[in-house]
Amino acid sequence: MASKTLKNGKLRWQACVKKDGTRRQRIFATRKEALDWEAEQRKVVEESKTATPSWTLLAWASEYLDDAQSRFANKTYNEKRSVFKNLLKTFPPESPVDDLDPGALLRFFRKQEKARSGYAANKDRKNLGAAWNWGRKYLKGFPDGPNPILTVEKRPEIRKPRYVPPEEDFWKVYGLTEGQDQVMLLVFLHLAARRGEVFGLKWSDLDFPSSRVRLWTRKRRGGNLESDWLPMTRELKSMLLWWWEERPFKTSPYVFLCQEETAFTKDYYGKPFKTRLQFMRRLCDRAGLKRFGFHAIRHLSASILYQAGVDTAVIQAILRHKNPSTTDRYLRSLGLEQTRDALEKLSGKAKVLEFQPRKKAVNDHVPGSWEQDFEDESTSKSTSGERGAGIMAGKKTANPQTRSPQSRHSEG
Repeated sequence: MASKTLKNGKLRWQACVKKDGTRRQRIFATRKEALDWEAEQRKVVEESKTATPSWTLLAWASEYLDDAQSRFANKTYNEKRSVFKNLLKTFPPESPVDDLDPGALLRFFRKQEKARSGYAANKDRKNLGAAWNWGRKYLKGFPDGPNPILTVEKRPEIRKPRYVPPEEDFWKVYGLTEGQDQVMLLVFLHLAARRGEVFGLKWSDLDFPSSRVRLWTRKRRGGNLESDWLPMTRELKSMLLWWWEERPFKTSPYVFLCQEETAFTKDYYGKPFKTRLQFMRRLCDRAGLKRFGFHAIRHLSASILYQAGVDTAVIQAILRHKNPSTTDRYLRSLGLEQTRDALEKLSGKAKVLEFQPRKKAVNDHVPGSWEQDFEDESTSKSTSGERGAGIMAGKKTANPQTRSPQSRHSEG
């Protein structure tokens, strides 16, 4: 409320408003001017109370990553943190999130595509798009409306099939191990398990009477920790029962623990594994094989099942994919052609005609022409001709690539 006051011997009006805990005063010549100023200042105060905060890129990233760390596995969290690290190198951290318009984002993803790959740029797009949707849902004052990140089209990808080690390579590596390591590798193969699922396996997850194993994973929407039960094969059950009796750490709830006391591993002795980065590399190098890791064993399990003719729905259950399309994409990424079986059903429907060279007219022969070469080849290699005729007629012929090792050895 404006009040009278003397200023330099003259009557004046003093206006006063409290803002953010501080009294603000001002002197005016008339009462009307003082009241107008007070009304204007109170309006500003009220607007500041109802105004929503403007989110900066750094504040958005911090809020989202704090939540992601509690919900996702370390690998997923580190992937998301790396995306924001690259984003904040390109855009000023204190700039508002509204600056992320589709044009600026397109240039960012192009930069990531050039520096890394189209696949990496698309993973960044997916993670940032999820973070934007999260901010729109949970952060007051976050921009509403269409997600500008997902409006940017995906970058072109060149994706090669994932490496699947030959089955014999796995058994070569397996033969170099003993004790706990052999049991662990068998768990990876027989359960098509992920690394975190095996490292986090507890004895309470093993139901020996019912011959089944429970695997826990955060590879679910929202990072929820969920479990699935899988049958325990007879061979795996026997190995796990043996390890139960032979395990050196009788009181630990975990199945697999660090048993090395080197300078590098002494802090982890008796604790469950986290990565074991060098374990598979050293084994592959000792065996003289192309390197492959734990996840490649999961690929191998899926490949063995598929090649054995196991139905895709069963493979989905073993891989523990919630969506059948995930299994389809997974098998395609391994280079397994699910369309081959369907197309093979078209075989045998038509009569296969033997190839006959056309009859030559008089003076039609050209020395060294393909017709003469064909006839020379046919007369000089009758065995090959008979084999070709047998194939055309649908007869089975010996293929040196498909004969058993014993038969090739006897012939050699």
